[in-house]
Amino acid sequence: MVQEGEVFGLLGPNGAGKTTLIKMLTLLLSPSEGEAEINGFNLKAEGQIKRSIGLIYPGERSFYPRLTARQNLGFFAALHNLSFKLARKKIDELLELVGLKNMADIWFEEYSSGMKQRLAIARGLLNDPKIIFMDEPTKGLDPLEAHRFRKFIKDFLVKKQKKTVFIATHQLDEAQELCTSIAIMHLGEIKLCAKLEDLTGTNGNTLYDVFLEAIGEKNT
Repeated sequence: MVQEGEVFGLLGPNGAGKTTLIKMLTLLLSPSEGEAEINGFNLKAEGQIKRSIGLIYPGERSFYPRLTARQNLGFFAALHNLSFKLARKKIDELLELVGLKNMADIWFEEYSSGMKQRLAIARGLLNDPKIIFMDEPTKGLDPLEAHRFRKFIKDFLVKKQKKTVFIATHQLDEAQELCTSIAIMHLGEIKLCAKLEDLTGTNGNTLYDVFLEAIGEKNT
């Protein structure tokens, strides 16, 4: 169970099923079996869940390249049924928050990878979600941009905004830096789930050791 106000990490190699799980939890895919609850709501309660979650993921296909950052956010604000007045205020606040205020009227296709990721953050916060899902959020970022993004998660989203963050990654160092709890997934199954300190703080195991053992690679 993911605790309120924590950074929960879903670790696993490529192809483990992390993205598929996030898509099901964010209602982009329907599960073929099993159950889950988001903020106490069953997955069938689509309206309540959509109003309480945000999704941040890498890539640019969900943005319109020949629209500006401001115009893109305006489109997504309309999908959240925000009024024009509220959307304009929210968009200005978010663009300033992610450091894009002075580049708000530049076409998205002219943005760097780091700028695109910052715009994805702004989009994910439009509806002021309680839970934010992130799928490989630092993929494609240079080391400095990735560091800034992880700092933003810890210092702003969690400490200041009191958000719950669910992050899927295959980077062990990122999980170690960010997460308070971790689940390790392999071949579509959760192999273990525990507090990070419980996994690495008792017998001298590193997270890498725990990861290899969980996916059956420790002695190969």
